[in-house]
Amino acid sequence: MKTLKQTLLAAAIICTLNSCENDDNSVGIPPVNTSVNFQYKNTITVGGEGAAEISAFDPTTNKLFTVNTEMDQISVYDLSNINAPVMGTPIDVSSFGAPNSVAVNNGKLAIAVEASNKQAAGKVYVYNTADNSLANEYMVGSLPDMVTFTKDGNYILSANEGEPNADYTIDPNGTVSIIDLINNNVTTLDFTAFNSQEATLEAQGFRVFGPNANLAADVEPEYITVSEDSQYAWVSLQENNGIARINLLTKTIEAIYPLGFKDYSVAGNAIDASDKDNVNELKTWPVYGIYQPDAITSVNINGTDYVISANEGDSREYEGMPGYVGESRVKDLVLDETAFPASENYQDNENIGRLKVAIDIGDTDGDGDYDKLYNYGARSFSIWSADGNLVYDSGNEISTRVLAETPERFNWDWEDDATDKRSDDKGAEPETVEVLNIGNERYILFVGLERNSQVMVYDITNPTAPQFLQILQRSTDYAPEGVLVVKAEDSPTGKALLIISYEDSGTVSIYENQ
Repeated sequence: MKTLKQTLLAAAIICTLNSCENDDNSVGIPPVNTSVNFQYKNTITVGGEGAAEISAFDPTTNKLFTVNTEMDQISVYDLSNINAPVMGTPIDVSSFGAPNSVAVNNGKLAIAVEASNKQAAGKVYVYNTADNSLANEYMVGSLPDMVTFTKDGNYILSANEGEPNADYTIDPNGTVSIIDLINNNVTTLDFTAFNSQEATLEAQGFRVFGPNANLAADVEPEYITVSEDSQYAWVSLQENNGIARINLLTKTIEAIYPLGFKDYSVAGNAIDASDKDNVNELKTWPVYGIYQPDAITSVNINGTDYVISANEGDSREYEGMPGYVGESRVKDLVLDETAFPASENYQDNENIGRLKVAIDIGDTDGDGDYDKLYNYGARSFSIWSADGNLVYDSGNEISTRVLAETPERFNWDWEDDATDKRSDDKGAEPETVEVLNIGNERYILFVGLERNSQVMVYDITNPTAPQFLQILQRSTDYAPEGVLVVKAEDSPTGKALLIISYEDSGTVSIYENQ
């Protein structure tokens, strides 16, 4: 038997689809407003660089919690009135280390904190949002970089990167910790079971390349997203170019999905590869992009799970002794003459000579020159199936859209306010993604562009054909690190909010759906 809530919801959906109003055939519930038009409302200046990294909002108290790495604390603001936020007492975690991430669920705040010695085990602290009192703390893996709750609130998950030390002599395993809040215990999973599959995974586009590292040590879990039913989680393995799936019922890592490579010789994938050609122009080149997603999010649309990735890209560079440097410009490499004929002048600065590429892959025949070139990141967002198959990639949509609508931000670099500075590197650097579900009828994707300091808005109700809606930007907000959506029913204004944390400017800006 359907509950009253289910009956009313079904009726509301029918009304929405048929545009009916409150008449004799209606149950008196207005249709869901699915319009999308986010407008700027206010900015909180948290501090200087690093003062606003990741934020979480608690609808039970209207509090915003923001990671402030400048002060090694969590800054707290009351957003009951978004036009006049009230600063609260911060939460100081500096006695243990530095905070990296926050998440909220049902009046609980989870904080991921790396130890002062990054290679040591980190912690997740849990606070009560009502009074900011410490409720519990849990030991997790090395360098917890991201924390999230399952949708049912039963678990907290921590992505523990396990980064090496500066001279690459200590490289902890990358792990994922599952904090069971019902039974009050921690299960930390590593990837040793996949060491025997390394060759197979690499053949499919996965990367294991740290000095003397096996797969379990080399993987660096970056970001976690959880299915709507709280049964599965997906973890981005950014440097390794993969996504892992975790079964939360059995607390096991079920699979690693290599993401492969993106062909920049295909017209729809064209890039601007040079910052020295004095022109903003997209061209095709015989180069591949390594997806390397940073943030990921998941959404269930019409009963199907999708994972969405921000394909930022990331190289490794540890300059201790012996250290490790993983990238080079194309002009400094020895290229295979057959693959890259000298007559084409590929290594000129105005062509792809300035492009930064990975040096651990590309010498396919082992003769000392490069037969293929692989650029970090894919300059796009992608939609994947639950088992790692590509459903949609935005190609060069981001570059094309920015060039058409805000050309002054094309491959812009906030560090020196110059156009075209990032063409040779990773372009706009898609950093973060989040989805707003409007009444199970419309799904809105937000893509934060770290270098362009913009947030792009798309309708992904049809996951195979996203539609661009708008670009959000302000001249004083730099480097969006975290994007947070607040549903209308959880918002202090009664309208959906978008809260953007800007790492470089130390600001948090609030947008409202009108």
